[in-house]
Amino acid sequence: MCGICGKLNFDEGARVEGGLLRGMLDTIRHRGPDDEGIFVASQVGLGHRRLSIIDLSAGHQPLSNEDGTVWIVFNGEIYNFQELRSWLLSKGHVFRTHSDTEVIVHLYEEHGPQCVEKLRGMFAFAIWDEREKTLFLARDRVGIKPLYYCETPKSLVFGSEIKAILADPDVPNEVAPEIIDRFLTFLYLPGEETLMRGIRKLAPGWHLLARNGRTELRQYWDLQFPARSRNISLKKAESELLDLLAETVKLHMIADVPVGVLLSGGVDSTAVLSFAAGSTDKKISSYTVGFSDSGIADERPYAKLAAETFGSRHHDITITAGDFQDFMPEYVWHMEEPVCEPPAIAMYYVSKLAKQYVKVLLSGEGGDEAFAGYSNYRNLLWLERLKKIVGPLNGAVAWGLTAANSVLHSSVLTKYAPLVKTRFPGYYYSRTSSPFRRSGNGLGSLYSSEFAASVDPERSLEPVRRLQAHVRDQKPLDAMLYIDTKTWLPDDLLIKADKMTMANSLELRVPLLDHKMLEFAASLPSDMKVHGFTTKYVAKRALANRVPRPILERRKVGFPVPYESWLRKELRSWVHDVLFDRTTTNRSYFSVPAVRELLARDEASSGYSKEIFSLVTLELWHRTFVEQRQAVVN
Repeated sequence: MCGICGKLNFDEGARVEGGLLRGMLDTIRHRGPDDEGIFVASQVGLGHRRLSIIDLSAGHQPLSNEDGTVWIVFNGEIYNFQELRSWLLSKGHVFRTHSDTEVIVHLYEEHGPQCVEKLRGMFAFAIWDEREKTLFLARDRVGIKPLYYCETPKSLVFGSEIKAILADPDVPNEVAPEIIDRFLTFLYLPGEETLMRGIRKLAPGWHLLARNGRTELRQYWDLQFPARSRNISLKKAESELLDLLAETVKLHMIADVPVGVLLSGGVDSTAVLSFAAGSTDKKISSYTVGFSDSGIADERPYAKLAAETFGSRHHDITITAGDFQDFMPEYVWHMEEPVCEPPAIAMYYVSKLAKQYVKVLLSGEGGDEAFAGYSNYRNLLWLERLKKIVGPLNGAVAWGLTAANSVLHSSVLTKYAPLVKTRFPGYYYSRTSSPFRRSGNGLGSLYSSEFAASVDPERSLEPVRRLQAHVRDQKPLDAMLYIDTKTWLPDDLLIKADKMTMANSLELRVPLLDHKMLEFAASLPSDMKVHGFTTKYVAKRALANRVPRPILERRKVGFPVPYESWLRKELRSWVHDVLFDRTTTNRSYFSVPAVRELLARDEASSGYSKEIFSLVTLELWHRTFVEQRQAVVN
């Protein structure tokens, strides 16, 4: 696991300065504290920070082929590199290292840009082809590893993190205010755009070619849900799933350094631990985080049960409201994109704990997106069935449920009753929120009149609208899983996982997001994923004899963090200081009375903590990435 950066000047006579690359690398030192390397050749420069995981004594980057005509900087792990290396040796290629990085170089010599189709793993890399004067950027199929780029009239600049790109003074420091509405609609940023105008994410499953002053983007992989699911028995599906889990976890255990498991107390991470413990004769360690606050689910007893069952050396940590507040400025600096993800702060602290013992962590991230583990999927499927039954009476039923909710005060009815009279594409924007939720809690009136006039709601929804059009003929569950795999997963969950673990110079691996696992899950019938009221049905059936029953049968609680209570109580003064500081109000994005009303409503009845956390995060982001950079430049 590493950090990469670089620059290509479109003018062949314009040399990239080594000092610029060193400045870019300094911003991502945390991604690779073990080594640093720079390659400069006329119009191109490549930089690399290394966290040594495989072939510790060699594998220095940038790395080249035999004659120095192909150079690479690489971040990630290729799990089938040994198989590919054997094939490349048979083709006559000469290797100087035993690293997976060198495999990519020689594979590129054989297949050019199509080399990515042969790779199994998580990756973001850049290859400079001296003969063709071509820069080739690629990102893994799911988006486990980040890769950003900025194209200016004179150059292409790229990096594992946005801050590396901003280290180049030629990159403009301009906020894209229209993207603020997208953030506050979804509470993260789906799609390729970031809040910095001109800085984009290379989309998962895509690569970029830059040559002769032009860039070309191409998609090389997409998750396919077949029109007709596989004709497979439940027993056969369970058997294939167990075999695939055993294979992918074993591959993800490949390392020349200690490996541990991040435990959430849920089915997926427990399953990963069970296969990890069975694939090595070394002692496995495991890690979890908890909270002392009352009224919130404590993951630690379930994580401890998993650790005892599979014999891992277990460690846990407790964090407080003070820890949460203290880390917020660093949270924003490391995340770079404003994301409403309070559990990310908990992940930082548990990663910091794990760093004392290991360099690599496995997690169960992705199982819910692959096999439909969220209650949201089950509830919306039942909603669609209800709408078919009542037909033209949808409006009356919606009115009746809303009226009933005025007495019952049900969170489920609050969320789903208004959707009975709405078509599926009209509300499934992401699993976390929708414009209905936004207007329902008054966030739409939060903007100042000037800022509201500049906002185009359709522009905010465009990335997900595009995906919806792609799956409009798919079954509802397949459509939801596809959209979440393309948005919520890479742009929220995986961003969090990468940035918070790399903040501690720790590599996180996600076996359940191996692309073969996703393709297998996508091939299964919907009722093997959501069966009646049971989510993740086939996975739970397959794991029934491996995962302890209390974990298998417990209600899913996600990664609970008591931030709602903290924002209203322990952190109340701090929140007010941030949101009503003159610096904040002078931005003129929001109506100050409306923000005060939002906080008052949250203190009176709760329910608006995500919006409040998002506003705080957005303000801290401006202070970190706009004002601080301006101060440095000036």
